[in-house]
Amino acid sequence: MTNRFADQAIIITGAGSGLGQAVAQRLASEGADLVLVDMSSEGLEATKQLILHDTSDAKIELVTANVTEEEDVKKYVDAAVSTFGKIDGFFNNAGIEGKQNLTEDFGIEEFAKVIAVNLNGVFLGMQYVLKQMHKQGHGAVVNTASVGGIRGVGNQSGYAASKHGVVGLTRNSAREYGDKGVRINAIAPGAIMTAMVENSLKQLDPDNPEEAGKQFVSVNPMKRFGKPEEVAGLVSFLLSEDAGFINGTVIPIDGGQHAMY
Repeated sequence: MTNRFADQAIIITGAGSGLGQAVAQRLASEGADLVLVDMSSEGLEATKQLILHDTSDAKIELVTANVTEEEDVKKYVDAAVSTFGKIDGFFNNAGIEGKQNLTEDFGIEEFAKVIAVNLNGVFLGMQYVLKQMHKQGHGAVVNTASVGGIRGVGNQSGYAASKHGVVGLTRNSAREYGDKGVRINAIAPGAIMTAMVENSLKQLDPDNPEEAGKQFVSVNPMKRFGKPEEVAGLVSFLLSEDAGFINGTVIPIDGGQHAMY
């Protein structure tokens, strides 16, 4: 691995599992100093141990926080600035799927819960991180949207509404901050084999989630699930100077499924 993130401080939310964990491992291997954020202190500790196993000299700050709480968001941003003096990159990733249901049966409580994490949490993270990046005059943000943020998936009104919102926030803020040295992009993962997707398959078919998984990827041109490390490759690229002129873009990483009729 190159050391393209040497002396760069990067915040990752949802770092205790899934895509956040994979991205943390990848960025540490490329020299980044990390502030890892999650509601689960056990998850954070697990990610830290995975990183140190491969990158023993990594500098890692752990912050247990709820991304829907403004005070907690301030806490993780302040931790980054007080520890490393700046924020070079932000993987604004924490999210939940919510229960699957028809819109008429979805329920306002479930809807509000999903919006709180996936949209309000992303907005709050941007609000406080962008303030710091604006002051510095540089930075890169990658928000986690979803293919559910660029097309309809069904039975997920809360998730789809929140992820479409993330796409809107990304494009809007990219327009605002492009001339301030700050780039803002989003990724739109499809079916990546994480614990969240496994749980989704169990909702689809509690008795045979493996079969549900086969059905799920049968309409994908590549006929397989993506791997978290494949997403990590995309995120590390977008946070790096290699992507210096990419701004306001939403990149699907789904084996080509978004392009199918």
